[in-house]
Amino acid sequence: MRRDERGIALIVVLLVMAIVGIVGAEFAYSMRLEASAVRAYKAGIVANHLAEAAVAQAMREIAAESTLVGEDAQGLLTFYTAARLPLPHLPREKVDFPGGQFTYRITDEEGRINVNSSPPDRIDRLLQVLGLDRSVRDIIGDSLQDWRDTNDEHRLNGAESDYYLGLPVPYRSHNANLESAAELLQIRGVTREIYDGVAETPGLVDLVTVRSTGQVNINTAPPAVLKALGLAEAQVVEILQARRALPYAVVPGTFSGRGLGFSTQIFRVEAQGIVDGRVAARVTAVVQKRPGTPVSVSVLEWSGLR
Repeated sequence: MRRDERGIALIVVLLVMAIVGIVGAEFAYSMRLEASAVRAYKAGIVANHLAEAAVAQAMREIAAESTLVGEDAQGLLTFYTAARLPLPHLPREKVDFPGGQFTYRITDEEGRINVNSSPPDRIDRLLQVLGLDRSVRDIIGDSLQDWRDTNDEHRLNGAESDYYLGLPVPYRSHNANLESAAELLQIRGVTREIYDGVAETPGLVDLVTVRSTGQVNINTAPPAVLKALGLAEAQVVEILQARRALPYAVVPGTFSGRGLGFSTQIFRVEAQGIVDGRVAARVTAVVQKRPGTPVSVSVLEWSGLR
């Protein structure tokens, strides 16, 4: 073989080796990606089951023989007997479970404002407490009423299907009561910041509901909700101080006629499934405690996010 032919052969060999190396590297990279995807999928499945286990444990707490609910010094929802004795909490933070851990929070759904049954002035006061301008409050208030009514005629500052159908992702007005608090995000004027809250300002997600009886639990309502009911600052402070010691067993006469109650049967459970120290699944359930022998707890609403 001549020298130039040997040179060409060497170049060909080097090219083939380079191609094989590139293909091998690409194959190894693809395998790593596939393995990572499989691990992520498995972690998601495990985390979802962990979050479901958290909801199940929360329902065990809710099913306990209790008469009242309130909040302890750390703000955790606490169940009380008829004698107003607190029942011990089950573990709620980073509870070890096969496959990982779970965390959950229980809140009182009847400590919130029901947007389906509350009069417009109550909704307006709530939005005012959140620091929203009058123009924004008018848009949200009118649009909420338009969303719930059965006609297609919008109020002065409201919106009906003709407005929503003109959005980049079009949809129609519900023209019925809201089925979930998250439905507020579809209503004109309600931004993600208003719904989720920012900094020290709470969001509607923690202040409103569509599942309560309409009465607000005096033992668990946040200050913003109490103010939305028309209570003065001094009255709100009085309630917060009194219930910090013991939950109310009756609504005092000075607060009658404000839409307040003192008990609840409906709760919200927000659960997280944790795998390898990372939150990989979230579940929110609204559940109702039904008296009987034995006491049962049924799910009214369920939503999940991985």
